Amino acid sequence: MEPQLLAIDLGTQSCRALVFDPKGNLIAKSQIPIDTFSTPEPGWVEQDPELFWQIVCQACQAVWEMPSVRKDALLGVSITTQRSTIINLGADGKPLRPAIHWSDQRRTPGLKPIGGFWGLAFAITGMTPTVSYLMAEAEINWIQKYQPEIWEKTHKYMLLSGYMHYRLTGELVESTGNMATYMPFDYKKQSWSGKHDWKWKAVPIEKEKLMPLVPPTTLIGQITKEAAQATGIPEGLPLYAAASDKACEVIGAGCVEPNVACLSFGTTATINTTHYKYVEAVPLLPPYPAAIPNAYSLEIQLYRGFWLVSWFKREFGHNEQRLAQKRGVPTEALFDDLINSVPAGSLGLMTQPYWAPGLKLPGPEAKGAVIGFGDIHTRAHVYRSMIEGIGYALREGAERTSKRSRIPIESIRIAGGGSQSPAAMQIAADIFGLPASRPHVYEASGLGAAMDLAVGLGLYPDFKTAVSAMTRIHDTFEPNPKNQAIYDELYNRVYLEMYRRLKPLYHEISDITGYPPSD
Repeated sequence: MEPQLLAIDLGTQSCRALVFDPKGNLIAKSQIPIDTFSTPEPGWVEQDPELFWQIVCQACQAVWEMPSVRKDALLGVSITTQRSTIINLGADGKPLRPAIHWSDQRRTPGLKPIGGFWGLAFAITGMTPTVSYLMAEAEINWIQKYQPEIWEKTHKYMLLSGYMHYRLTGELVESTGNMATYMPFDYKKQSWSGKHDWKWKAVPIEKEKLMPLVPPTTLIGQITKEAAQATGIPEGLPLYAAASDKACEVIGAGCVEPNVACLSFGTTATINTTHYKYVEAVPLLPPYPAAIPNAYSLEIQLYRGFWLVSWFKREFGHNEQRLAQKRGVPTEALFDDLINSVPAGSLGLMTQPYWAPGLKLPGPEAKGAVIGFGDIHTRAHVYRSMIEGIGYALREGAERTSKRSRIPIESIRIAGGGSQSPAAMQIAADIFGLPASRPHVYEASGLGAAMDLAVGLGLYPDFKTAVSAMTRIHDTFEPNPKNQAIYDELYNRVYLEMYRRLKPLYHEISDITGYPPSD
C-alpha cells in the first residue's frame, strides 16, 4: 500500500486538508473557506480561535470522503498556518479573547522609547523610528495597555500554529519555522532571545508565557482521542513540526538554494531565498527561519501584494464579475484579458504598489501611487500597471537580496494565487529578465509542510533529497526580449526614483490628514 502524508494548510482565506504521496503527488484535497472576521473598530481584524479549529475539523472530515484517501496508509500529519495571528491562552487551555489577525492594523501610541545603551545605539544607527514603529505595531503592547486583565490571566501567548499544535496533540510546543512576529526571538540563533536583548524591552513578556521551541521536522506529539473524534485523523498519528505558510511555500516550490528565488503571488507578495548563513537583506531587519532546520529565508514583503487584485475586482471589476458568474469561471480568470489588451509598460502608467505601509522599506509613511495618467488610459491599463508595479517591487527586493548576500538570483519559481495567471507569470519573467517557473502543484505551502513531515519521518535523509523527489517544474515562461527592454528602462529610470521623490510628500500627507498615523 502506497504511504500517504496529511498536510493541513490553514491560510488567510481558507483551510485545506491535503493528502500527498511520498513523491509529492496530490492525492486528495478538501477546502473550507474562511470568510467571517470581526472588525470591532476600523482597521481591527479579529477571529474566534474556536472557529479556526472548527474549520480545520471540517476540512479534515471532508477529505476522508474522498475514495483515494486511506486512513490506514497515513504515516503522519503536519500543519502550516498563516503567520503572526496571535492568541492569548488561559490556564484552563481556553482562549481569553479573540485572536488578533495578522492583517490587524491597530497600533499602540505613546509608548516610552527604549533608553540606556540600546536607545543610544538606535539613535546612532538611525533605527529609533523603526524600533518605535515595531513597538507600536506589537500586539503584546496593545493588550498590556488596553486589556491588562487579559494579559494578567494569560498562561501562554502563542501563534495560531502553536494553538493548532495544542488542539491536535495537547502539547504546548511551537516550531521555530513559524516565528515571524513581534516576540523576543533571536532570528540568528533561532531561539528565544538572550536576557540582555533589546527585544525584551520593546515587547515585554514574562518568559514563562512563551512556548518551548523546536525546529521543523521535530515530533510534536500524537493526535489525541478528542482531536481524533473532531477531525477524523486517526488517534495516535504523529504530528511533526512544519513552518509558516510562506516558509513552507518556498520549499514546496523547490527553492532550497540561494540562487533560486521564490516569488509568492499571494495576499502579501514576497520574494524569498533560502540561505544557510545569516544575512540581513535589510540592515537590522532579520531573515525569518526557513522550513528547513537552521536555515534562513531572506524575505522582502509587499504587504498588499496580490490583495490588489481583490481590491481591483471589488472597486472596478463589476463587469468581469457578471461575466464570470455567467460563464461559471473565477473572476480573476477574465483579468488576463485586460492584461493582454495592453502593451508592456501600460503606455507609461506606473504604479507604486504600497497600498499598506511597511516597517522600513517602504517606511511607515508610504502610500500607493499611480503616475503617468493620460486620456488614453483605461481600466485595463490600470490593472496591468498594478501587476507590473508588484513585479517592479519584487525585482527591487531581489536586487537588494543579491547585493546583501553576494549571490545572484539566476531563476525564479512562482507560487500563490496570482501564479495561476499566465499573463502575470509572463510579466514576472519579462520584468526580472529570468525564466519564471511554476511548481507541479498549486498547493505549494501544503507540499512544503508534507516535505517537513517526510523528512521528520525519515522517508528522506535531507531536504535536497526530499525536494528532488517531491517537487518539480510544471511549466516555464521565458522572457520576451522586447518587453524586457521596455521594463528595464521603466524600472531603472522611473520606478526606482518614485519612492525617493514621493517620500517627502507622503510625510506631508500624513501630517495633514493623519493617515497613516505617524505615532
